[in-house]
Amino acid sequence: MKIRSHRDLDVYKLAFEAAMKIFEISKSFPREETYSLTDQIRRSSRSVCSNLAESFRKRKYPKSFVSKLTDSESEAAETQTWLDFALSCSYISLAEHKELDDIYDNIIGKLVNMSLHPENWSW
Repeated sequence: MKIRSHRDLDVYKLAFEAAMKIFEISKSFPREETYSLTDQIRRSSRSVCSNLAESFRKRKYPKSFVSKLTDSESEAAETQTWLDFALSCSYISLAEHKELDDIYDNIIGKLVNMSLHPENWSW
């Protein structure tokens, strides 16, 4: 399959699916977390996707492409931190944490690989 859009990237699909899982799980967070943990984890998980979309559109400029991929990677790591807080506060189970943390490790690995080889993504 030819990649024509950021939506065709496996890493985008993975990040989008993970963000949607976080959205569903975070619906059960306590009300007092609405403007802190719930908002932050939703924002960072979604930012992985939005920064990836931006990077894809900048792929003909390798430095800009890598910069936006790095932003996406940072947002993925931030999401992992919020997941740690959610686990420590007993808002998610250990199994949910492990599943999502592993997914974000995979996402970060894919983003790093893309950053290391920007020439493979230019057109």
